Amino acid sequence: MTDKKSWRQKLNNSKDLPKVQKFTKAKSKSMPAGTYVIPAPVEVDEIMKMVPKGRLITINEIREHLAKKHNAQFGCPITTGIFAWIAANAAEEAAAEGKKRITPYWRTLKTGGELNPKYPGGIDALKKLLQDEGHKIIQKSKRFFVADYQKKLAKIRVFF
Repeated sequence: MTDKKSWRQKLNNSKDLPKVQKFTKAKSKSMPAGTYVIPAPVEVDEIMKMVPKGRLITINEIREHLAKKHNAQFGCPITTGIFAWIAANAAEEAAAEGKKRITPYWRTLKTGGELNPKYPGGIDALKKLLQDEGHKIIQKSKRFFVADYQKKLAKIRVFF
């Protein structure tokens, strides 16, 4: 029986990542043919940490930064999303141990400004954190979004 890894161990376990792969055929509508970077989890976390209070970033913008860093056409949408989720859980794990400065994962939104219900605490916790930073949350059907999120996107400079 193996010990279960902590979220921070998962975050810091880069294995053989990052790596760039070329797909000669489209995998799906959202994954056309081209070169993709599969980032290391810590790379996603580093970008998430750069978003200042009151500002936001989307997974797609993180993917763009990663693609630029690795001279690829695209950042992998699947692994980038998974690694953002790992970073969020690692941040909550650190907060539970009393750490004050954690990755502000609540500032990382899904496409279209949608809150990620899979982040720690779910929608209710995210709404509170975002509202505390001055964001207005709106509901569309069963999903929640930051109103006018485009106006609050962080203009971060990622230096590689």
